[in-house]
Amino acid sequence: MVDVVSSDWLADRLGDVRVVDVRDGWEFDGIGHLPSAVSIPFDRFRSADGDVGMLPGRDAWTDLLSGAGVAADDDVVAYDDTHGVFAARFLVTALLYGHDPDKLHLLDGDFSAWNRERETTTEATEVEGTVYEITEPAETPLVDFEAVEAALDDSETVIVDTRDPAEYEEGHLPGAVNLDWRELVDDETRGLKPRDELDSILEAAGVTPDRRVVLYCNTARRISHTYVVLSHLGYDDVAFYEGSLTEWEARDGAVVED
Repeated sequence: MVDVVSSDWLADRLGDVRVVDVRDGWEFDGIGHLPSAVSIPFDRFRSADGDVGMLPGRDAWTDLLSGAGVAADDDVVAYDDTHGVFAARFLVTALLYGHDPDKLHLLDGDFSAWNRERETTTEATEVEGTVYEITEPAETPLVDFEAVEAALDDSETVIVDTRDPAEYEEGHLPGAVNLDWRELVDDETRGLKPRDELDSILEAAGVTPDRRVVLYCNTARRISHTYVVLSHLGYDDVAFYEGSLTEWEARDGAVVED
């Protein structure tokens, strides 16, 4: 499973894992970065074909990770400076292209949280290129329009809108519950809230481990964070609607307002 790891965990393993910084390149170079981190900016692993938020394509992903020195069998820890939401998208992309989920980790907190207590650097990281090999995952969380449409009438499934409440009220899938991804993050620590708080928030929204969970937002970024958190918490039936509301509305899916 994709998990969330502490700064202590990472500090003890900096020489054994591949650390990926998904912030803008100018932030990596000018502000600094974690020791040994490589830069893979967020805008480099989105589709270039006009499908905002969609997967970048197999060849583009292979070239990107190979150039950054990431191998398919590496343990990877990703971070950003936005509570982990962009880093989570990187990890889900890796998962969908066959990277072992047990080797994918989100840093709990972000660059700012690390920088409060630990060393950062502006020195360039030496990168030795690899030949990253994509494989087909044994199973995938991806679901399409038709699967989501069918799930609307399934009482065992909870459809989760991870956007903010204002967006939700303007229009959402029928029967969807609103769980803003930021509700799971502590603004002070910049990492996840304590486990008991997370469980309470999720239960209040009807998101429990015994139900199938289908996640959507607008362009698959915010659901990436919620997907990683649920995976970390041990949820084993979480579906990822990558097309999200962008595709849903383009295909005339039903939308309701509150």
